[in-house]
Order: sequence, then structure tokens, then C-alpha cells
Amino acid sequence: MTEQVLKVEKEAPITWLKLQRPKVLNSLNVALLKSICAACEEIAQDKETRVVIVTGAGTKVFCAGADLTERKGMTEGQVIDYLNLIQKTMLAIESLPQPVIAAINGSAFGGGTELALACDLRAMSEEAVMRLTEVRLGIIPGAGGTQRLSRLIGKSRAKEIILTARAITAREALEIGLVHKIVPAGNGADEYHSEMLNQCRLWAREIAAAAPLSLKAAKWAIDQGYDRDLNAGLALETKAYIQLLNTKDRLEGLAAFAEKREPVYTGE
Repeated sequence: MTEQVLKVEKEAPITWLKLQRPKVLNSLNVALLKSICAACEEIAQDKETRVVIVTGAGTKVFCAGADLTERKGMTEGQVIDYLNLIQKTMLAIESLPQPVIAAINGSAFGGGTELALACDLRAMSEEAVMRLTEVRLGIIPGAGGTQRLSRLIGKSRAKEIILTARAITAREALEIGLVHKIVPAGNGADEYHSEMLNQCRLWAREIAAAAPLSLKAAKWAIDQGYDRDLNAGLALETKAYIQLLNTKDRLEGLAAFAEKREPVYTGE
């Protein structure tokens, strides 16, 4: 029987991606990475999905990174293929048109931290830590850690975290802007961190109340303009804005405002 490594659960307007390898700390083997990529391809085209939430089974570990047991048996060529696959997976998550929340239900190590970095927003269990451990293993973060972390919290602070390979507590992660919310620790008996799921569900529904095309356009403008000069970024913002002018959702938003009611958006 094939192991179910990823649960994809639709709870409109949310789609959950749940890493389902608790016995090996939700580590990222080839099958799980391929499953995430396939799920992202479908979600990107799904008009019912307005927010995506990524989490892991259990309450102790979000994701322990690469499956080192699997990696141990790989040839050098297979390791390079794995590196390409994990980079492709992180980019698939980051490139989703919908906002993506990392519900960090437990500690995140190596590629697990990089998985969280590929998401747009992050909530973290108060007893969890994040840690990029690669330099202690004779390698470096290879799934975007050296690039995404520095863009998120600044080059100097990212160097300190990566070069020391030290653990970052939830409180520190909040203080330096690495995560946005801290959630109380979960009950160890839970299949999933129920309080984390509840709080991220509320957060996602708050986001999903906005016009879905606007959410996608805003995310696109921020991502595409971030590394450009201001004038280039403003041009991208204008392009995204203009594309929304003739949408049904924009007209619905104006009508709802005038009629003092909640808008009903359809993503058109």
C-alpha cells in the first residue's frame, strides 16, 4: 500500500496542504515533494481556493527538512536531482497566485524552515523553534534559505542565523519579523495542532473576504516589484491595478459599499 505523504483537504475558500509523515518528523522525501508540486499545479487553477494553508501532522515538528535516510542511499547525481526538486517545490508554493499561510505546528529544521519561508505568511507554535542547520552538516541551505531569509529579515541578521545554525524561538521569530503570529502550544495527543488550525482558519477567512482577483494582483505586484527600483515597481503596480478595472468583482465592491452591505465576490 502506497504511503499517503500529503493530505490535500478543501474547505472552501481554504485548501489545506498537510504533511503526513509524522513518524519521520514530516521530512521531505521525493514522494512528498512531488505530491506538493502536483497539488500546487491544481490549486493554481482552482477558483474556489482563495487561501492555502501548509501544516504538518502532530504538534511537535512542522517539518524536519530533507529525509536524510533517503538521501543516504542516493548517488551524487540523485542528490543533485533532489536539490532541483526541492527548489522546484519551494518555488511552486511561493508562486501560487493565492496567499499561502505556513501553520508552523512544531519545530522546523533545515528544509522545513525553508518551506515556511516560501509561504507568504507564518504562524508559529509558542514552543517551536526554527533552525537552518545545514552548515553543521557540511552543506548550506539549498532550498532557498540563503535567499529568502535575507530578503525577509535583512542580510546581516540572516548571516548570523545561518552561520551559527542556532535555534530561533517563536518569540524571537516574531520580534524579527520572521513570523506574524504566535499560537499556544498544542496538545501532544492531537493528530494536528487544533489551536493552530483554528487560528489559521480564522486568519485565512479574514483574508478570503477580500476580492480574490485583488488578492492575487496585490501578491503579484509585491513579489514582482520587491527587487526593482521604485519607478519599475510602480509601473507593475499600475499594470496590476488596471487589470482589475473591468472586473465584475470591482463593480460588486463599489455596489456593496454604496448599499452598505457585505460584497459577494466571485473571482470574475
